[in-house]
Amino acid sequence: MLWWHYLTIAIVAEVIATSALKMSDGFTKWPPLIVMAIGFLIAFFCLSMVMRTTPIGIIYAIWSGLGIVLITLIGTFIFKQQVDLIGLFGIALIVVGVIVIGAFSNSIPS
Repeated sequence: MLWWHYLTIAIVAEVIATSALKMSDGFTKWPPLIVMAIGFLIAFFCLSMVMRTTPIGIIYAIWSGLGIVLITLIGTFIFKQQVDLIGLFGIALIVVGVIVIGAFSNSIPS
């Protein structure tokens, strides 16, 4: 499996786990708590597989950056949370940073 397959799985699993953490209501609801635990286990396993071949700083920047964007979208559309203009600007900077890393970094294996 290619490194970006593992990274994609790690990002999706982390976003699901973080959403389940919100739904667990402070660890008081068991079904989301179980989803959260499994999601984070999958996310960290896949992240560790990516780190075998790719520098930790590059991978962590992509993983956390895309996770922030996806969690913000879930927060907005599922949890009905609002992001102000400054928040959107900051998230746009994160997206630009991830694009720059992906497009121009020589540290990412092909």
